[in-house]
Amino acid sequence: MKSAGLGLGVIAGIAFLIWMGTGFFIVQEGQQAVITQFGKYKSTVGAGFNWRLPYPIERHELVFVTQIRSADVGRDTVIKSTGLRESAMLTEDENIVEIKFAVQYRLNDARAWLFESKNPSAAVVQAAETAVREVVGKMRMDTALAEERDQIAPRVRALMQTILDRYKVGVEVVGINLQQGGVRPPEQVQASFDDVLKAGQERERAKNEAQAYANDVIPRAVGSAARLNEEAAAYKARIVAQAQGDAQRFSSILAEYQRAPQVTRDRMYVDAMQQIYGNVTKVLVESRQGSNLLYLPLDKIMQSAVAGAGAPADAVGAASGVGGPSGTAAVPAPLVPNDSRARDSSRTRDRESR
Repeated sequence: MKSAGLGLGVIAGIAFLIWMGTGFFIVQEGQQAVITQFGKYKSTVGAGFNWRLPYPIERHELVFVTQIRSADVGRDTVIKSTGLRESAMLTEDENIVEIKFAVQYRLNDARAWLFESKNPSAAVVQAAETAVREVVGKMRMDTALAEERDQIAPRVRALMQTILDRYKVGVEVVGINLQQGGVRPPEQVQASFDDVLKAGQERERAKNEAQAYANDVIPRAVGSAARLNEEAAAYKARIVAQAQGDAQRFSSILAEYQRAPQVTRDRMYVDAMQQIYGNVTKVLVESRQGSNLLYLPLDKIMQSAVAGAGAPADAVGAASGVGGPSGTAAVPAPLVPNDSRARDSSRTRDRESR
């Protein structure tokens, strides 16, 4: 009996050791183990080699906490009562748009994921639908389709995270990805809204072209205006300075005239005549000398004729015989001696008689 009792004790001890050894478990990297005691939460352990009391006293459940999970929101299933898809929702101006997107999330609390919600995956989808309907319900249809379309995802993510934290689901929303054509009007009015979007794009293109034209024209106009202002200011300064110089010169002449009137008048007359006759192409000769041989500066007369039209007509005009105060007479150009002219005429008559 003693040996039998000893054998049973040894067997029981070995079985106890084996039973206690079943409490060892390994948690992989990126996982957490939730330990429960008689079905009640006890603790959460991280990656590594761990031990708990054997089953049925305690048990553990492994949960991936770093894995990115995804859930699609906005299915194409048609609801019979409304005839619309599940992705259809109402905007602020009482229009209907369809939105399809994907929610990416990961777990940040394994205990809450297992014990705070009956179906946490469905809770994530319901929270996403609630958030997107609230966000779109505060937007007009035009802004939801075009202007504020890029703001839908961040607004949905923020509101969705608030809802999940309120219900303690233990989820962190990583991102909201709108699918291709994720925000669109119903199929019945899709063509009309495409035309509206094209018109809006054309409007933006026309505005950009007009702005580019304005950016090109306005600086040039401003530059031209500045240049004209500078030229006007320079012209004003030149005219004012010239007028002041003329006034100062007149004042100086007046002072000299008051000192010696006759000398000043003679000097002014000589200067005026020198200035006038310096540009005249007529040649004045002394008629009292009685000489038939005259010297004319033909080279200078021709140069003045080339420089100004009409000068040769004055230079070669007929002699008028009107003399000035010095007893001179105007002589036409070209002029030759009287005896030479007579000899030429006699030779011409002799040739004709022969």
